[in-house]
Amino acid sequence: MAVRTLAKSKASTLLSLFMVFLKIGAFTWGGGYGMLPLIKTEVVDKRKWITSEAFLDGVAVAESIPGAIAVNSATFVGNKVMGTAGALVAALGAVLPSYVALILVSAFFLSFRELAPVQNFFRGAVPAVAALPVNAVIDLGKEALKRYTEVIIAAALLILLIFFHIHPILIIVIAGILGLFAKGRK
Repeated sequence: MAVRTLAKSKASTLLSLFMVFLKIGAFTWGGGYGMLPLIKTEVVDKRKWITSEAFLDGVAVAESIPGAIAVNSATFVGNKVMGTAGALVAALGAVLPSYVALILVSAFFLSFRELAPVQNFFRGAVPAVAALPVNAVIDLGKEALKRYTEVIIAAALLILLIFFHIHPILIIVIAGILGLFAKGRK
């Protein structure tokens, strides 16, 4: 009886993981950075599957490895919650809506792209798509930049990115090295 209850509980958690990431994937515009605040709300604030610190660690990992940050974040969260099976169902939930939407849009977009309502819709959606990553940066910044030194490091790295066009991978490596140095100085 206990084994059956445990199996039901695992299946229920896997289904919940899939549904959470399916919902996030279906209702988020603007790509992965637009998804991050929703992922945090769902998995940290509402369901308490992981801590805020673990979520930030996951975002750092997701950003520093190849792949889309939303899929990498979903995989990270799923793995934390339910291991490999959780990683697979969370990633599937995150990508399935985009996959279906891409198939539908590619099938019909060429036929309708010249219509004024379609053009107006996309013209109106562009500012929202631009605002979503800004919101993600602000939300994550509030969590990640709690000490004065972290704010200075983030500002310096932002300057390197914007004005000196340092590659983002190098920025991540620099930040990691600075983090190791700062950790050793505590």
